[in-house]
Amino acid sequence: MELSYWEYKTWLSHVDFTIIGSGIVGLNCALRLREKYPSSRILVLERGSLPQGASTKNAGFACFGSVSEILADAKAHTEEEVVQLVQKRYNGIQVLRTLLGDKAIGFEQHGGHELFLEDNSELFGSCSDSMEHLNKLLLPVFGAPPFAKTKNKFGFSGIYDTYITHQFEGQLDTGKMMQALLQKCHDNQIPILNGIEVTDMEDSGSKVTIHAEGFGFDSKKVFVATNGFASKLLQSEMVKSARAQVLITKPIKNLKIKGTFHLDEGYYYFRNIDNRILLGGGRNLDFQTEETMEFGETLTIQNALEKLLKNVILPDQDFEIDQRWSGIMGVGTQKTPIVKQISNSVYCGVRLGGMGVALGSLVGTELADLI
Repeated sequence: MELSYWEYKTWLSHVDFTIIGSGIVGLNCALRLREKYPSSRILVLERGSLPQGASTKNAGFACFGSVSEILADAKAHTEEEVVQLVQKRYNGIQVLRTLLGDKAIGFEQHGGHELFLEDNSELFGSCSDSMEHLNKLLLPVFGAPPFAKTKNKFGFSGIYDTYITHQFEGQLDTGKMMQALLQKCHDNQIPILNGIEVTDMEDSGSKVTIHAEGFGFDSKKVFVATNGFASKLLQSEMVKSARAQVLITKPIKNLKIKGTFHLDEGYYYFRNIDNRILLGGGRNLDFQTEETMEFGETLTIQNALEKLLKNVILPDQDFEIDQRWSGIMGVGTQKTPIVKQISNSVYCGVRLGGMGVALGSLVGTELADLI
C-alpha cells in the first residue's frame, strides 16, 4: 500500500494513542481515552471492513454464566475468583447500557434459561444441588438470588421439564450495539481505519513503530484489543483462538420462544431474534479443529446444531436455515481477562473467554485506565 503525504499528515502523524482492533474492547478503550485526554490524537486500526473476530459475529447474549458453566469455572478458579468473574460480567453490561442506552443496543431482559438433556441426569443433578449455594455466593453481585427453577413453557423436547433460570440475564442486538459504538467514536473525532492489518510492532521504549502492509508510523502508546488474534502480536500472552460456529433460521410464524438459552456448560446457546432462532456452539465436539483463526464452518458442528434445532428446540415444526457464520474468540486456561501493561508503551486487553458482550466495555475502560 502506497500512502501519500496527505494520508500520513492527516491520520498517521503525531499519534498519541493507537488501538489495534475496533471491536467492543477497542472502541470502549478509545472512548475512555478521549474522555481522559480530550486533546489527544487517537487512532483505531481494524483489519476487516467490519470489526473482525467476534464483536459483530456473536449471539448477543448479556449473560453472566449458567449454573453448569459456573461450576465448570470453579474447577479452575477459587470461589472468590468465580464471584469476581461474575461481578466483572455484570459490571461490564452495566457500563455498556449506561454508555449507549438500552434502546440503542436493543437490550431486553427476558432471563437466561439453562436446559438439561434427558440423558444428562448427572449434570442436572449436580446443578440442582448447587443452585442454593450459588445463589448465596452470588447474592452480593445481583442483590437477589439469581437462579430459580422454572417449567418448560416453550415446549422444548428431550429435556428435563425444569429449567434453571438466571432472572437477570438479557439479550441485545449486536449490530445495533456496534453501530452505536462506531457512531460514538465518530462523534468524538476518533478515526477508525479499516482494512489495516498490523503485522509487527517495534517498541523503542518512548514510542512504538507500527508496521502494516506497505507502510509504518509511530505512536506514543499502543493498545492491543484483538482478543482471538492476540497471539499474532503478543507472543508471550496466554491467549488461544477459538472459533464459534453459528446459524440462524428464516423467520418462523408465531414463534413463542423468548429469552436466552444455554446447554452443556454453555457450549451450546440459542435465542430468539426477529422471529428467528439463532443457535451456536458445539466447539466441544472438536476442540482441536476449532482452535483456529480461520473463519468457516464444519459439517460435524453444523450437523450437530441442526440436530439440536430439529429434535430439541423446534420439535415437530418446520424451519429453514437462512445463514451460517463463525466468529473467533480468545480463550485460555483461566477465564479472567488479561488487562495489563506489556512494556512502557504497549498495553493489552484480551482473552475474554467467550464473554465479550458482557466483559468488553469494562475491559476496554480498564485498558485505557492503565495509563
